[in-house]
Amino acid sequence: MKYNFDESINRLQTNSIKWDEVENLFGDKEMLPMWVADMDFKSPQPVIDALINRAEHGIYGYTTRPDAYYDATVGWMKRRHNWTIDKDWVTFCPGVVPALHIIVQNFTSPGDKVLIQPPVYYPFMSVIEKNGREIVNNPLQFENGRYTMDFDDLEKKIDSNVKMIILSNPHNPVGRVWTKDELTKLGEICLKHNILVVSDEIHFDLVYKGNVHTPFAAISAEFAEHSITCTAPSKTFNLAGLKTSNIIIPNKEYREKFTKAVEDAFISMTNTFGVTALIAAYEEGDEWLDQLMEYLQGNLDFLKEYIHTHIPEVKVIEPEATYLVWLDCRQLGLEAKELEHVIQKQGKVAFDEGYIFGKEGEGFTRINIACPRALLEEGLKRFSRAVKYR
Repeated sequence: MKYNFDESINRLQTNSIKWDEVENLFGDKEMLPMWVADMDFKSPQPVIDALINRAEHGIYGYTTRPDAYYDATVGWMKRRHNWTIDKDWVTFCPGVVPALHIIVQNFTSPGDKVLIQPPVYYPFMSVIEKNGREIVNNPLQFENGRYTMDFDDLEKKIDSNVKMIILSNPHNPVGRVWTKDELTKLGEICLKHNILVVSDEIHFDLVYKGNVHTPFAAISAEFAEHSITCTAPSKTFNLAGLKTSNIIIPNKEYREKFTKAVEDAFISMTNTFGVTALIAAYEEGDEWLDQLMEYLQGNLDFLKEYIHTHIPEVKVIEPEATYLVWLDCRQLGLEAKELEHVIQKQGKVAFDEGYIFGKEGEGFTRINIACPRALLEEGLKRFSRAVKYR
């Protein structure tokens, strides 16, 4: 079927964090929200149909994960990512960030060090610090409008207390799809120093043409045995509210340790609708996803042309994946908080300001383009006006 991503859907009064909490979060109910990573598109029709059918049953008691759940997950990984996994590797958690908390708690000790590569998804910092571990920053290199890993700096930062790296793959917010060669080099360094690789691959389905996502654990059996891969259908199919993620752990010892921690925290019970949605999405969501990526490419092209024409001081860091676009605003000559003020108070549009992703993000901002093009255009107009009259 043909999906209409231009359809404008009113999300107000649906308890949407993105839309209904905008006044509480940003202090202005007129703010246009283009920040948090959920989409303003309906999920695939097979998912909607499956949820309606399940809802009509009328009983929503404690729910298991049937074989179909695991079969759908295994099939998706093979079909979309050429990654052959065993269904026994698939473990459950309500979300990737809760999973990261559990992983840091159970696979490191207080005082241990955990590597991250800023500017990076800010909850990485939170899960490390809140568990009494030390952050070690291995900043990405930014040259000629492109980000790369700094392997020399990485090796210099490693000592006997570094036990883990949390990898963003594809990277949020800079949009890189790490190549197999880059991931191999990273993996070899981590193996050499016995560092566990925790790969957050939640954006792995949202890859633009010309790029190929490589699951870290798919590169070699050795990498698989020394890694934990965090996945979910939530970003791909706009299902974040159904609290369903799959943490893929080939190493049996690691898997049992993680599963026990989830059970001990009493969060191993599945969301009734999350099970239904995942099966439908992974079994019947390909057509919708392919159309989504075409639409997102159109939005990205529109954004690039608009900014080039109306705000040439701002540079678009072209994403290879995700519906989140990283904008370099440093030529505007504004301090981080000044940039935030201009965008939010004068433009009345809510982006995610770059400094929350680490000091390396100062002078940048992140915009969510997963919305109807008319809404994207309105957001860019507000941004343009704010910059012009700052």
